[in-house]
Amino acid sequence: MTTKKIINQPTDIVEEMLEGVLFAHSDRLRQLPENTRSIISTDGPRKGKVGLVIGGGSGHEPSFLGFVGKGLADAAAIGNIFASPPPDPIYQCAKAVDGGAGILFMYGNYAGDVMNFDMAAELAAMDDIEVRTVLTTDDIASAPLGQRAKRRGVAGNFFIFKVAGAACDQMWPLDECERVARKANDHTFTIGVALAPCSLPHTLKHNFELGETEMEIGMGIHGEPGISRGQVKSADAIADDMMDHLLSELPAAKGEKVAVLVNSLGSTTLMELYVLTRRVHQRLRAAGIDIYQTWVGNYCTSLEMAGASISLMHLDEELTRLLEHPCNCAMFRSG
Repeated sequence: MTTKKIINQPTDIVEEMLEGVLFAHSDRLRQLPENTRSIISTDGPRKGKVGLVIGGGSGHEPSFLGFVGKGLADAAAIGNIFASPPPDPIYQCAKAVDGGAGILFMYGNYAGDVMNFDMAAELAAMDDIEVRTVLTTDDIASAPLGQRAKRRGVAGNFFIFKVAGAACDQMWPLDECERVARKANDHTFTIGVALAPCSLPHTLKHNFELGETEMEIGMGIHGEPGISRGQVKSADAIADDMMDHLLSELPAAKGEKVAVLVNSLGSTTLMELYVLTRRVHQRLRAAGIDIYQTWVGNYCTSLEMAGASISLMHLDEELTRLLEHPCNCAMFRSG
């Protein structure tokens, strides 16, 4: 079956998207003339500040460019759809936001991103720019707990980037920004469920198949295999499956706090997300875990995939303060 999209030429879709983004958000974002895939905050990079550079493939909007702005990321390098950005736009981002205090690279743990960001870090080192890297590994379905370093980074990026961006914005030194970014990653847990596939603009074909009455728990944001496939269940039963997995790893004790993100993978409506949110809150309260704040909506999508993900960040005082720090990005604002 061929899908339908509002596009011109598939080969132009990322550039045309970026054009539209810059028209809509020129007060917060600018594009580097040296490389149009390098998106820079108009208000954030400054002398003496650790620069936060994030990035990844297109098709996950508002990740990654939507989180560029004062108080969060200083720059994002943008790849093709579901593909890592090449080294040059990453390197150009690092140069553009270098304030002399070092650069923090943060991105999801995918082989292409690791290779290209590492190459960009080597280029930056030749310019005497110190770069530290923190990979996000919040997807609990992508590898066992004992192999967390192999896990992928998904919607929990939102919490992890937010914490790191706040530390950078408060002019913390590079060592401390790196430390708290790793802490944020270690405290964040995500699992997703897919109900229907997405399709790539250049093929207009589904990138995986699910039966008409099937769903899959744990499927990745590019269609990577999950941990169980079966018949579609009720919203409460789906949420219970996901929460069972999350609570089996979440180290929060009774009376401790978590932040909650219920994220659409693309085509899932706010109505459905809030039904899931209702059950997530019921499960956390039954476990005696306090809820600091809940975010619901599109934060890390997979084109038009039907499904959702739930992310929990186990909070302490430091992480809570950093989540509360204000930010003003193109597609997300707080404080």
